[in-house]
Amino acid sequence: MSSELHPIIPREENQQAPLPIPPQQDATEPVPITEQEVGEYREQDRFLPIANVSRIMKASVPPTAKIAKDAKECVQECVSEFISFITSEAAEKCQMEKRKTIGGEDILYAMGMLGFENYEQTLKIHLAKLRQTGAAASSTSTAVHREQPIEPRPEG
Repeated sequence: MSSELHPIIPREENQQAPLPIPPQQDATEPVPITEQEVGEYREQDRFLPIANVSRIMKASVPPTAKIAKDAKECVQECVSEFISFITSEAAEKCQMEKRKTIGGEDILYAMGMLGFENYEQTLKIHLAKLRQTGAAASSTSTAVHREQPIEPRPEG
């Protein structure tokens, strides 16, 4: 079994055979995706859901503010590209270390390597809180969403 990573390309119903995957020259160097391959991905497969982007944007502006559709779509493309950019750097690190799972530390490493070290301390704190909340949630018998912090109960 080959340990090389290849892009997943959805097949169209009228497509006869899968697209050929170019041979990889070096095991540590990923195969670049061509513009043709990018164009074959459906928009919903490449971008974050617009409803999620819209919800996050609305939380950052006053309740009376309106956000234009083209502004939402622009942010949707930008954040989706940003996530792909960071993830591909983290994936390269994992591939070189012969690991298949990208972890939080890999994302932090990638952000530092790509010039986003200003966010490093904040993201380390967030990752630690996320793990702490996840550990607390898994140790209780009640269902707790990992994204929501556990609120203390009022005394009385």
